[in-house]
Amino acid sequence: MLKRLEPETILRGRYRLNNIVGQGGMGNVYRAEDLRLPGRQCAVKEIQPELYASDELRRQEQNQFLREASLLAQLDHPNLPKVSDYFAEDGRDYLVMDFVPGRDLKQILDESLAQGKSLPVDMVLEWAKQIVDAVTYLHRQDPPILHRDIKPANIKLTPDGRIKLVDFGLAKIMAGDDSRTITVIQGRGTAYYTPLEQYGGEIEHTDARSDVYALGATFYHLLAGRPPPQARERFLNPSVLRPLSDINGNVGADLADAVHWALEMHPDDRPASVAVLGAALFGSGRRYRVSEENAVRSEESLRNALDDNVIALVFALSLLLLAVILTLI
Repeated sequence: MLKRLEPETILRGRYRLNNIVGQGGMGNVYRAEDLRLPGRQCAVKEIQPELYASDELRRQEQNQFLREASLLAQLDHPNLPKVSDYFAEDGRDYLVMDFVPGRDLKQILDESLAQGKSLPVDMVLEWAKQIVDAVTYLHRQDPPILHRDIKPANIKLTPDGRIKLVDFGLAKIMAGDDSRTITVIQGRGTAYYTPLEQYGGEIEHTDARSDVYALGATFYHLLAGRPPPQARERFLNPSVLRPLSDINGNVGADLADAVHWALEMHPDDRPASVAVLGAALFGSGRRYRVSEENAVRSEESLRNALDDNVIALVFALSLLLLAVILTLI
């Protein structure tokens, strides 16, 4: 774990650190003042380097960070903080982005539960529309960008009522030529919101459906008042996940089904994209399981096979009938 930088530390001759506003296994996040733009507050995210990495490996990681951080700096969406700068200094990597005021959704939920209230479903859906829009935007980049750490604590509600998906600490850039992903900053996410395929580390395959799972877990938490069981626990005991509508009677069957669809254990059984999940959540698309799609396709394939081989089928049945008759005789 990186040692905290002291308040008043100035980075790159420009960013004066005020106080730490977040910390975790991947590094610290500081609130800072931009000395070139008086009055501008920003968030400076410090990236934890690989422990025991050789000098050559560290140089490669730093070059990769700088290349891929430049892609994050090109993002422009109302529900994402703007990445305004990135640099390396004294062996550490830094992302500089807009400081987002307000409370995160976990804080809002905890305050509501402390008063004996659940969050209004309509309000959660209004937040969900903005979150889905932001993640869809990330996935539609070229190459696509996965967030990989979507959770209520990483989503802020600003004083003017806008949702902001923050903390690109685990973002991944997907290679455009195949399904590989290139890690911007290594990490595995937060257990309650992490799908099983993401537990394996960086060599395991993750794609847009991993963010779909995290979104499902986030919406489950906001609507149920508690996060879903961890994927590892569900793998050992599938029944441990309680139906959302049983926990919160205000959640309709269709909405509950859409959330549970996103929480399917196998990626192939989830919505294929965040856009498909959004259509299910907001009632503008069919809510069906991939297994049902496969069943329809299997039925169509069987019907086509029968049509293509009707003569052979009739001949085979004739032989079978002849064999039965000869046996009886």
